[in-house]
Amino acid sequence: MGRKSPILLLTELLTLLFVLGVCASAQRTVDRSVATITDGVRTEIITYSDLMWQLALQPNTPLDPPSPDDINRALQLLINQRLFAMEAERIPREPPTEKEIANEIKDMLTHFPSSAEFEKRLNRVGFASTTDDNFERIIGERLAIRKYLDFRFRSFIVITPADEEKYYKEVFVQNFRQRYPGVVIPTLAEKRAEIRDTLIEDKVSSRIDSFLDEAKRRVEIVILGNP
Repeated sequence: MGRKSPILLLTELLTLLFVLGVCASAQRTVDRSVATITDGVRTEIITYSDLMWQLALQPNTPLDPPSPDDINRALQLLINQRLFAMEAERIPREPPTEKEIANEIKDMLTHFPSSAEFEKRLNRVGFASTTDDNFERIIGERLAIRKYLDFRFRSFIVITPADEEKYYKEVFVQNFRQRYPGVVIPTLAEKRAEIRDTLIEDKVSSRIDSFLDEAKRRVEIVILGNP
């Protein structure tokens, strides 16, 4: 077989480079900004990739393609997370440890059918595995936000015995009678710990809602078109 002419070799090389370029482009996730949050000092940007990362961590949430409702819920959740993160930076705290991050990922895996299924979802949104540095960074950021929430909204909650008794009489007993007519109602002593946890979570939720309402009045949130 004769040698190929320089022109033919150049043509084949250009063709190969074109094909490789198309393949590489197909593998890249097209990213774009979908929202900005500005507090007058700094601006946080939420991208489409951020939304997909959030959806990948939610069990039973389709990714191919994600639904508009799921996308919008993810966007609102990420806006709230960024507001918490911006506020948390005002009160520096120790970052999560490697062990805490590993335990959080381990707990996440229990909400999916298998670790292979979880990693498949991570691959779909650009992570190599559960040990991907970027993935661990995101989990670390979320843990830092959770620590801030516990410190800011949970640490100083006080529930008195009078609060527990009031909830037992006015809420628990009424609800129990409606759900289990004819069944002996558990005593306050038997349900005190459960009632205490409920009251704490109600107060935490109320304080977080108030914080978010106030925070959204202080910042400018711009949705850049339809996510």
